[in-house]
Amino acid sequence: MYLYFGVIPLVLFIVFLISYLIDPRKIVNGFLFNIFLLTFLAFCSIASLASEQTILKWIIVIPAIALILLIPFVMVAFTVALFLNARTLMRKEGRRFANSLTLLLGIAIVAYFFIGLFNLSGRFSLEFQPFFAAASLIIMYFLLHAANFLSAYFLYQFNRPRLNQDFIIVLGSGLINDKVPPLLANRINKAIDFFHRQAKVTTPPIIIFSGGQGPNEGLSEAEAMQSYALEKGIPLEHTLQENKSVNTYENMLFSKHLMDSLKPNEKYKSIFTTNNFHLFRAGLYAKQAGLNSQGIGAKTAFYYWPNAMIREYVAIVVMGKKRHMFVITTVFILAALSSLLFYFVK
Repeated sequence: MYLYFGVIPLVLFIVFLISYLIDPRKIVNGFLFNIFLLTFLAFCSIASLASEQTILKWIIVIPAIALILLIPFVMVAFTVALFLNARTLMRKEGRRFANSLTLLLGIAIVAYFFIGLFNLSGRFSLEFQPFFAAASLIIMYFLLHAANFLSAYFLYQFNRPRLNQDFIIVLGSGLINDKVPPLLANRINKAIDFFHRQAKVTTPPIIIFSGGQGPNEGLSEAEAMQSYALEKGIPLEHTLQENKSVNTYENMLFSKHLMDSLKPNEKYKSIFTTNNFHLFRAGLYAKQAGLNSQGIGAKTAFYYWPNAMIREYVAIVVMGKKRHMFVITTVFILAALSSLLFYFVK
C-alpha cells in the first residue's frame, strides 16, 4: 500500500523539473523542490519502517534520533559561527552596516532564545498573547520563505548556458580608487573564461561591460572593466560599454537596449556574469527587464558569502514587499481581533 505514496514525490519531481526547465529564475522552484524532498524522505521512511528488514528500520530510526538530538547543538554552533563571521568580515572589509548583517542575525537569534527561555511573553496579560503568537507566525513564514529562496538559489547555480551566446553582460559592482577591485575582477574573469571556451568551438561573443560612473569615481565602471579585459587579451572589437546604469536592474535594461540596437530584427542569445551570491537576484532583474538571459557566477571568498547571502535575501524580500506586507498585515489584524475578543470576554 505504501508504494502508492511513492507516486506523490514522483509527480512533484516532474512538476519541479518542468518548472525549472521553463525558467530556473523562480523562487517557486525552491518551494517545489523542498516539497518533493520532504515527501520523498517521508516515502523512504514509510517504506523502511514497513519493511521486514530490521536493518532498513535502523537506517531510518538512528539518523532521525541523531538529528533530533543534534538540533540544539547545531543552532548554538550556527549562532557562534555568525558572530565569528561578523568579526572576520569587519576586520577584512571594514566596520560598515552592510558588513554587520551576520552580527545582527546572531543577536536576533540570541534574543529570541532568551525570550523563549525566560517566557518573557508570559509576563504580559492575556490580550497581548495573540501579538506574540502573530510574531512567531511571521517568523515561521519568513523562515519557510528563506528556505525556498536558498533552495532556488542553489539550484540556479547548476545552470550551465551553452557555448552559443551572442553577448555576455558583465555586471558592475563599484570601483576602488578608479581600479577594478577583486570582487569585480572575478566577474570579468568569469566572462573572459566563457569567451575563450566559446571561441574554441564557434564565433566568440561580444562582452558588454555594464556600469555607470559613481559620485566619487573618475571614470565609469564600464570603462575600467573594459580596460581590465583588454589587458587580459580580449580584442577591442569584441567589447562594448554600457556606462549609464546605476543598479542591477538598469544594468540589464540598458544592456538590453544596446543589444536590441545591434540586432534589431534578430533573436540573440545572451548571458550575464556576476558573483555567485548575486546570481539568482540578478536573474530576477534580467527577467523584469525582459531579458531571456541566464547567469554564470564567479566564486566569492567564503568569509564574504554568509553576509552577502543575508543581504541578497533582504533584497529578495523587498522585491516582493507587497505580497509580504499583505501577509504581515493580515496576521496582525487577526491578532488584533483576537486581542479584542480576549479583552471583552475576560
